Amino acid sequence: MDAAVALSPAVSCGEGRGGAALVSAGGLSCPGRVYPAHWFHLYSVNMSSYYDSKEKSHHSKALTSPYPGSSVERSKVPSDKVGWLVEWKDYSPVEYTAASILAGPKWADPQISDKHFSLKFNEKDGQVERKSLSGLYKIENGRPRNPVGRTGLVGRGLLGRWGPNHAADPIITRWKRDKSGSRIAHPVSGKNILQFVAIKRKDCGEWAIPGGMVDPGEKISATLKREFSEEALNSLQKCAAEIKELEQQLDRLFNQQHLVVYKGYVDDPRNTDNAWLETEAVNYHDESGETMDNMPLEAGDDAGKVKWVDISEKLKLYANHSHFIKLVAEKRGAHWMEEPVTDCQK
Repeated sequence: MDAAVALSPAVSCGEGRGGAALVSAGGLSCPGRVYPAHWFHLYSVNMSSYYDSKEKSHHSKALTSPYPGSSVERSKVPSDKVGWLVEWKDYSPVEYTAASILAGPKWADPQISDKHFSLKFNEKDGQVERKSLSGLYKIENGRPRNPVGRTGLVGRGLLGRWGPNHAADPIITRWKRDKSGSRIAHPVSGKNILQFVAIKRKDCGEWAIPGGMVDPGEKISATLKREFSEEALNSLQKCAAEIKELEQQLDRLFNQQHLVVYKGYVDDPRNTDNAWLETEAVNYHDESGETMDNMPLEAGDDAGKVKWVDISEKLKLYANHSHFIKLVAEKRGAHWMEEPVTDCQK
């Protein structure tokens, strides 16, 4: 069945490179189960890793209506019927692919019904990475199936690729300091307060981690650096001399030891049964704060505003970005919990 034309003019949530924006809960998949793949990699001479087996993949924002940029309502999916292992013979998802995607921009796939188009799922397809960070995904009726579960909508929505749409999220952090340069500790937890660079998205008005889609053939490291410079430093509007100076500062930040906080599925409102977002979230920490002091923040590209934000559990961010920030706070030993933990909560 061909995708339906948008019921109203589609406004892409982060549309641009790759046809989708920021974007992850996923893992290693085995028949009948999906295991999470949150990897903490601290890159140095030796690479250490962390595997959290307690957390399971799920989505909730991928079930919300109306679909972003449209008046399309998803079929309602009860929480106990999200998983594919639960039999649901009456499941009747709505078909929707935005008109902007059907128009065939160069960064988007053609329709699967196109006789001149052949996809190679679960592998590298030319320059396009169609392997999922969640492991192998199933193909049903020629279409890839969302590894986490039903969403109430089939087609691609606002996403350019069938199957995984890969993104990268750079999390830039520093310690909050007073005028004398000393770190500021939270009065309740006693832990030092960490700050990160946040952008306010133009499309939906939510605060988020700067980031975007990985271009075909592009390395993740290049995407992380490019997206941060475009959205948080407005590099697209800089002159050649300014860009050269900016590149030197960025190299100092992005070539240092860094922490891969998360790899996997993103619980994003643009996801469908056949197209979904995955990301690699990487933390670059400016320990002294001096590097970022030399790079004034300036919103650009898909960002309406940009600022340093204190990290705590009160954060309300786009998609599941708050989860990524929490992981950074935990690994850096920074403040997160606003309320003191009692003995019965431990």
